[in-house]
Amino acid sequence: MKKMTMIAVDLGAGSGRTMAGCYDGSRLELAETHRFPNEPVMVNGSLYWDILRLYHEIKQGILKTAGMGYKADSIGIDTWGVDYGLLDVNGDLLGNPYHYRDNRTDGMIEAAFDRCSKKQMYERAGLQFMKFNTLYQLMAAKKQQPHILDKAETLLFIPDLLRYFLTGIKSTEYTIASTSQLLDVQTGDWDRDMMEKMGIPSHIFTEIIDACTRVGPIREDVLKELNIPSMEAIAVAGHDTASAVAAVPASGEDYAYISSGTWSLMGIESGEPLINDTTFSLSFSNEGGVIRNKRVLKNIMGLWIIQECRRYWQREGQALSFDEMDRQAEESTPFQCFIDPNDDSFFTPGDMPRKVQAYCERTGQKVPGSQGEIIRCVLESLALKYRMVAEELEHVRGRRLNTIHVVGGGCKNRILNRLTADCSGKAVLAGPVEATAIGNIICQLIARGEVKDLNEARSLIRESFPLDVYEPKNTETWDEAYHRFRKLTQQEEDQI
Repeated sequence: MKKMTMIAVDLGAGSGRTMAGCYDGSRLELAETHRFPNEPVMVNGSLYWDILRLYHEIKQGILKTAGMGYKADSIGIDTWGVDYGLLDVNGDLLGNPYHYRDNRTDGMIEAAFDRCSKKQMYERAGLQFMKFNTLYQLMAAKKQQPHILDKAETLLFIPDLLRYFLTGIKSTEYTIASTSQLLDVQTGDWDRDMMEKMGIPSHIFTEIIDACTRVGPIREDVLKELNIPSMEAIAVAGHDTASAVAAVPASGEDYAYISSGTWSLMGIESGEPLINDTTFSLSFSNEGGVIRNKRVLKNIMGLWIIQECRRYWQREGQALSFDEMDRQAEESTPFQCFIDPNDDSFFTPGDMPRKVQAYCERTGQKVPGSQGEIIRCVLESLALKYRMVAEELEHVRGRRLNTIHVVGGGCKNRILNRLTADCSGKAVLAGPVEATAIGNIICQLIARGEVKDLNEARSLIRESFPLDVYEPKNTETWDEAYHRFRKLTQQEEDQI
């Protein structure tokens, strides 16, 4: 068959890229065509995304893809969840979208509980309570900037907004909508009753469409500006984690996945939402998947802590590579101290090494002094957190999980993969690194009828991309550390 080419636009919290995906009927190949930073902008004490710059970079990616000889037939966009832009009656943007790490949502979860019980909110949305969820952002907007919300005619999440810029078509893709805490987890449609309870205008929300939907052609003025032939926009799994999970090269059912990057999203796939007293008490989310299945998962702070440590040390004049940081961690004594990666103190940017030390001081542990000790503390703590969540997933699922699939950029961290295998006692299969872009491309292939379904797609991924396998070793040495970690995190929760 004729080789097909598609463009995947994959935007993460720190960087973005365009990838050309080429499919010849039996194998899939990827090539990066453009990479760019995605840096938030602080203005008057508020943190924003530079959305027009991101749109410009997407167009540059299309240009560079064409310049490298690829003739792309379609394009799909995936990004992080929860954040959104507002359009007025003319379809014009009402200001830059806020960054989910902005502090405007402080206190909004508590305000929501005054209007609806925590248990009822969980039963309806099935989501982990995170202060950046769209629900709380809109409550903050209603309280702090009602004049902006009053002018809004349409709300679009970030991938839908960027697709609208390219096509002029307004729609909301299902997986990205599922991150909002405003979607009814049972019906898969907007929970307008909850919107009314929270004082959020329901008319601004658009029709929900499924992933793998052909949306429409790129606007003529955009084609003319870029001097390219016609191209089709496809609604892929707009939430980057949903795209990454679609690319998990799994067979069978007894596995967990970790979409590893700035965040670690760890979970299982389920045909139905898992909402009960256990999932409520353990704070599991039920987010949408490519085939309207559920990604039962938990958000873990992930490599954000390592990235912020490196950023701080670089500002101090120490140009550390990730390889050098790994070497220092390897040379440090194991099991000296631990942190709970999800502690609120690690959520915001700043002097992250000091935050790690302060946590250890507060909890009466040995305080890590060197860079290597700090890095080792964080990596071991992530592995311990993964083991804890894996056990919780087994309890929720009612059966053992034999394998952990690690996908995304974080699967390149060989130390963390090895620690995770040893700590959990489970085989860790790492790869593909470009899982999010691959999932994006897979959605385009399904939409165009070139791949039948997700099972066929995953078989294609296994044929096309290699995996690194980490078998568990020295598992008994982790048991005492795990006991300490569980006791430490439980004490921290009891104090909240």
